[in-house]
Amino acid sequence: MSGMAYDIKLDTSYSESLERVIAALKDEGFGVLTRIDVHDAFKEKLGVDFRHYTILGACNPPLAHRALSARPDAGLMLPCNVVVEEDDGGTLVRIVDAAAMMQAGGLDGDPVLKEVGSEAEARLKRVAEALEG
Repeated sequence: MSGMAYDIKLDTSYSESLERVIAALKDEGFGVLTRIDVHDAFKEKLGVDFRHYTILGACNPPLAHRALSARPDAGLMLPCNVVVEEDDGGTLVRIVDAAAMMQAGGLDGDPVLKEVGSEAEARLKRVAEALEG
């Protein structure tokens, strides 16, 4: 873990790693609400080549509902971002630490949000562990 994310180095291709990440998120109750394929966007908008790099916006609906019901401004911390990046013949996956994000956003003082952040963090940590194992 580095700072506000879990970093996982995979020795699998970018496309295989992306599929594994999405499946591991699903196993923990997260769906992918947004997918930003940065390499495609840079090619289209800037005319430049960039390595495969995708930002996934993952959401666990029950946790998001609890957070937004308690504090509408919690939406600034949603969805939970996961980055899948081509890296030296393998793939680097970065998964946000939801509890650290809540703390950085000053939302961990709210008991409901602290609980939601802790639960999201535990689920995302299990995603990281599943990818490593």
